[in-house]
Amino acid sequence: MKKKILIGSLIVIIIVAILIGYSVITGIQQEEKLKEELAEISNLTNATPMDVEAIYQKLEETVTTKEYATVEKAMKSYLKDSFDNMIRIAEVLNDERITKILTAENYQEDGPDFVETKAYITSTIQELETRKNSYQEYLTEEKAMSYIENKGLDDYYIDFYKEEIVKDMESDDTTVADSIDGLIEILRNSEKVIDFLITNKDNWKIENDSVVFNNEDLSNQYTNLISQL
Repeated sequence: MKKKILIGSLIVIIIVAILIGYSVITGIQQEEKLKEELAEISNLTNATPMDVEAIYQKLEETVTTKEYATVEKAMKSYLKDSFDNMIRIAEVLNDERITKILTAENYQEDGPDFVETKAYITSTIQELETRKNSYQEYLTEEKAMSYIENKGLDDYYIDFYKEEIVKDMESDDTTVADSIDGLIEILRNSEKVIDFLITNKDNWKIENDSVVFNNEDLSNQYTNLISQL
């Protein structure tokens, strides 16, 4: 009888050991899948030219299961929101309308009151300020960890998320912020030129694709404002 009990206990121990081993191996495999996903996303975002569609497709996929699927979705949701913000920043920075503000073509089309130009400058500066703040916020641990909170996960999974997502944050790289600030300064200086043209709208005209003023003093003031760009 004791022998049967011993054999039965041994079988239970073996089964438990197998289950634990299977769980550990499965967990390792899931983590490796996630790490590979993050590496692929990183490669896609660093590629030239960047395949935006492929990046979004990768961010919408879920390659893991159970608790790891929850972690993966949190990771990719954070990365997608951050990427969305970066894409919009790039779109604004590369908007051709910025280069056309101080052109004879725009002076003729929107002058002398420049209602559309003023509205565009104001809205663009506001959006750039908002996007810059969002960009800096996405680089904080607090923002990143907010995507994994209240998911009902054990600390182990939360720590794994933190290790993979937060490890490279709080960078001192100010390239993006500096680019945004540089464009905002250009827009503000461009607005000064536009405001000058509005104030003196009866004293200038367009001739041969160039702005011509009624007197030299105004012409010099305009030239000085342009030189500040």
